[in-house]
Amino acid sequence: MRVILTEDVDKLGNAGQVVKVRDGYARNFLIPRGIALLATDGRVREMEHKRRIIDERVRKEVKGHEKVAFSLQKVRLSFSVRAGEEGKLFGSVTSSDIHSQLVEQGIEIDRRRIELPEPIKQLGEYKIPVRLHREVKAEVRVSVVSEGGVEAPAAEAEAETE
Repeated sequence: MRVILTEDVDKLGNAGQVVKVRDGYARNFLIPRGIALLATDGRVREMEHKRRIIDERVRKEVKGHEKVAFSLQKVRLSFSVRAGEEGKLFGSVTSSDIHSQLVEQGIEIDRRRIELPEPIKQLGEYKIPVRLHREVKAEVRVSVVSEGGVEAPAAEAEAETE
């Protein structure tokens, strides 16, 4: 029996695909649960038409996201943060901090698209991935430098001895 999947099914296919399955599997499992529809000629034509429209919309979205990704590749963000002697930060640099600097530079993206697994807590250079679309990813270069936290403890020690 041929059915049109309405949801992604592991080891069978993705939503919108026409697949051939056994009659009992379709009648007793897929169709009653709303996971698939019987593939009549009209439904297949309708699904192909919807798929063409969706593919065109996705193609336009990807082009727009690729332009943003190209501009993100050029971006260099710098954070001047207080840090201890071993390069550990007093605080951290989060995806919200990265997002706010991107907005200041005129790049509008959703903060949740910045894939920072955990806040940055060390000085250094980082490449932070940004997922703009499931097909488009970019990297933003972030450098975290000390604003003088390493020198500050030594200066305080000198002030105490005078």
